[in-house]
Order: sequence, then structure tokens, then C-alpha cells
Amino acid sequence: MCDNITNAPNIGSLFRTSDAFGIEKLFLCGEQISLGRKITKTSRATENYITYDIVDDALKVIYDLKALGYIIIALEITDQSKAISSYTFPKDQNIALVIGAENFGVSDAILKQSDVVLHIDMFGQNSSMNVVQATTIALYEMTRQMWS
Repeated sequence: MCDNITNAPNIGSLFRTSDAFGIEKLFLCGEQISLGRKITKTSRATENYITYDIVDDALKVIYDLKALGYIIIALEITDQSKAISSYTFPKDQNIALVIGAENFGVSDAILKQSDVVLHIDMFGQNSSMNVVQATTIALYEMTRQMWS
């Protein structure tokens, strides 16, 4: 689930990443989300077969997913977040991974509704990475654990 990700190349790349990892559904949440030529340039046509919804209210999606029994995992660096490398993903529960806006991350309201907040350890001087890169790393770790 994307919380206010609006950069067209990032959205296009998230479609490709969703396809690579067999994501069930991609939620694009925010008021200024639209698909256009800039998205299709990076998506390589994956938006044509990845199931997705464009939704204004991200919190409503969170509440709906929780009602369906999904565990909500936010990918964000916070004072209370846990390193993704030390987290064991449940194999018997559906997971919704929440990723945040390019400049602002996952909103506080969604972080409060998340069951778990994870971060990717950073070893350089920069304090964050591109949302698509971070998502790919997180999905790789989730997939690695679930299929091992």
C-alpha cells in the first residue's frame, strides 16, 4: 500500500516490482494519484495486469485490510522501528506492506495503525533511500523468509 506516493516514475517502478514479487494487489493512496504516460514508461506495461486500486483515503484501506485479518507492516525509520533483518515475517497471515511518500514517509496516522514498523539498516551517511529501492529490499526479505 502506497501512502501518498505521487512521483510517476516511482509508481511505474512499483508496478514492475509488484509483478516481480507476485504482489496480490497494489493500493495507490492519495488525492493526487493518476496513471499517465510517465508511469507507463517505467512500468513496462505491468499496470495492465497488476491488480490495483487508486484510493483517496489510506486509513480506510488500513481499516479494511485489518478487518480482513491482514497484519499491517509499515516500512519507515522511526525511534521505535525494528530492523527488517531481525524481524520474522508470519507465514500464516496475510501481510499488507505500507510504504510512504517520497519526501515525508508513512504518515503518523498510518504508523499508529500499523502492527509493526520496520526499517532497513543503513550503513552509509545518507539517512534514507528511494521508496522503490526500499520496497524491493523489503519484499525480497519477506519473500526469502516465506519461501525458505
